[in-house]
Amino acid sequence: MATVKQNPATRSPWRRRILLLGLALVIALFAFFWKPLRGYAETGAAYGARVACSCRYVGGRPLGDCKKDFEPGMELITLSEDVESKSVTARFPLLARETATYREGPGCQLEPWDRK
Repeated sequence: MATVKQNPATRSPWRRRILLLGLALVIALFAFFWKPLRGYAETGAAYGARVACSCRYVGGRPLGDCKKDFEPGMELITLSEDVESKSVTARFPLLARETATYREGPGCQLEPWDRK
């Protein structure tokens, strides 16, 4: 049984138009919701850094155990620590990164935000 190959020039232009329209819609939605998405990402990263820093340097627990303290919906937050400076950095992919540092007395504090 022979198969017939369709010439690319004769393919339906609707398929390409629908794909381009879908891509444009996704980009428009992302642009429209950029500010709230960024705000949620920054808030989540800041909360994650502060909670994980307290868990690690006040509670003395391993960093991997500190994600148990996160609220539901924070699964995308990743943690890393700098043992020398006693700080924990939380990242939300592509959108936010926040660091909290342990200081004797006041405990874990977020690094100052430089928002313009």
